Amino acid sequence: MTLKQFVKLAGAIAVFTAMVLAAMLSNSHRVRATDDDNDRNESEVRIGFEIAPVPLNLEGKDRALVGLGSYIVNAQGDCNGCHSAGPATEFLRGGNPYFGQPTKINPATYLGGGRDFGPYPAPNSALHIISRNLTPDKTGRPEGGHSFTEFLQIIRTGIDTDHLHPNCSATVTTNCLQPPFKGDLLQIMPWPIYRNMTDHDLRAIYEYLSAIPCIAGPAAPSPLHNDCS
Repeated sequence: MTLKQFVKLAGAIAVFTAMVLAAMLSNSHRVRATDDDNDRNESEVRIGFEIAPVPLNLEGKDRALVGLGSYIVNAQGDCNGCHSAGPATEFLRGGNPYFGQPTKINPATYLGGGRDFGPYPAPNSALHIISRNLTPDKTGRPEGGHSFTEFLQIIRTGIDTDHLHPNCSATVTTNCLQPPFKGDLLQIMPWPIYRNMTDHDLRAIYEYLSAIPCIAGPAAPSPLHNDCS
């Protein structure tokens, strides 16, 4: 073998070896990333079940989605902070963390809505925005019976399917919004942020909200009323 042939052979071997090593490192990185993702997802599901403040009905539910939904709702989104009746009843007696007490969520008001955010959009406005009841009705679907398709549309677009606060007009003069506010969109609800979530995460939230107990709320025709029976 001539020196020139030897150099070519050595070069080819070096290139092949580098390609094999690169593939091994790439595959190893992908495995580690997948493992990390799986570990994180399992941890979030486990924590979700640990911090759920109410008993959950898992019959016919995807357990992993329910656990992940609880993690998002209770560890990330603080949904109960808005969708309960307010600070005075959000926590059980002796369980208010802002008083330095161990946190104890009040199950009687959990995600049942009713928080009054005060005059909106100005301090002298007659209109008040009241948070909605997110608990499932007798159909087992959350938000008073919304399907997942409807829930997805609400979060993605902010559409107020209940039409509680239309824009003011010649015929609508009370409990309405003046431009530039759009009465067909949810006000205060942070849907412009939540709409960036994945379909999977939103499905998990929906699955979790389907698993929590129903809260009837005030009597009909209040928009917070929920038919639990």
